[in-house]
Amino acid sequence: MEVITESKKLKQACDALSRNDHITVDTEFVRETTFWPVLCLIQMAGDGIEVIVDPLADGIDLAPFFKLMGDEAVVKVFHAARQDVEIIYHLASIIPHPIFDTQVAAMVCGFGESVSYSKLVARLLKEEIDKTSQFTDWRHRPLSKRQLTYALADVTHLRPIYEHLANELERSGRSHWLAEEMSVLTAPATYESHPENAWRRLKLRVKSRKSLAIMMELAAWRETEAQNRNLPRSRVIKDDAIYDIANQAPADKRQLVKLRTIHEGFARSERANAVLAAVERGLARDPKSVPPLKRGTPPTPRTTAIVELLRVHLKATAAHHGVATKMIATADELERIALEDSADVQALKGWRRELFGESALALKRGELALAMVDGGVQAVSLKGSKQEA
Repeated sequence: MEVITESKKLKQACDALSRNDHITVDTEFVRETTFWPVLCLIQMAGDGIEVIVDPLADGIDLAPFFKLMGDEAVVKVFHAARQDVEIIYHLASIIPHPIFDTQVAAMVCGFGESVSYSKLVARLLKEEIDKTSQFTDWRHRPLSKRQLTYALADVTHLRPIYEHLANELERSGRSHWLAEEMSVLTAPATYESHPENAWRRLKLRVKSRKSLAIMMELAAWRETEAQNRNLPRSRVIKDDAIYDIANQAPADKRQLVKLRTIHEGFARSERANAVLAAVERGLARDPKSVPPLKRGTPPTPRTTAIVELLRVHLKATAAHHGVATKMIATADELERIALEDSADVQALKGWRRELFGESALALKRGELALAMVDGGVQAVSLKGSKQEA
């Protein structure tokens, strides 16, 4: 099994792959010790050609690969494409297009939520993937034949899986559903990292808008620091430390070191000065630039009842159409629909609105009722006409 380590051979392989109407692509990477993922291997397959590329080889120029990724005449097929696309976008500032994500397609076709590649292989191809190389450190050289075989299987089995799912989407008339999902996956905004929005990643609660302002500044500083130093965010400062600092607002290193989440070594470091500067910026921030806190007030009995009805309707809709429930709407979206007819949620847009959103709003308005019909739940018009849930 040959691994491409030279630019000339990579160009020849990419030229051959470019003559296909679709190719399968996968990457192997590591990011445990870095902010940006380290690309360690590229696997591709087309009609009569299967290749593994070593992007860590000395002197190799990946330009032919990036050119192929941008070739509009070739569909790039990935499984769970987001991280693969992120790597390519970071390295070359391009997004593979057009693409087909088999994990998303499988959810659209009723294979469940976030179905794994190995499960698709087992279900559609009746084969088992040897997972002994699953946790390989792909930076290590040389790679064994078993490791390379495992890596190549990620694109060879993907070809018949793609063909099956593409045919199923065409048969069921759901190709436009997948196209909507791919438009999000191929949008540059999906992969752009803006430090000023980094606080939105945090799941922690703060006690006041002043604390939130500090947290926003701390998160922005950490994001910039992590990117510039190419370190995981937690190696710069951990989430719980950000939460602690935001709530306590230390004014100097003496107060900083007293926090349970800050060790003495950190308090003496240069980063401590940056943290204290972020605290100052947060305290000086214009209150208008800080969003109001979500207090988590309990829903009213009416809202709770509407959410429960919507949840039953969602499950019935998903079962009837063979689509994963989370693919149609999340629990948070149901709550927002219960509160507002014009809620800005995916469930009220595109194919999801056609499938579920319109009838969900009609159910909320009292124009539909849920009933057991022939052993299943259906939405029934209160004017007498029956609609499938």
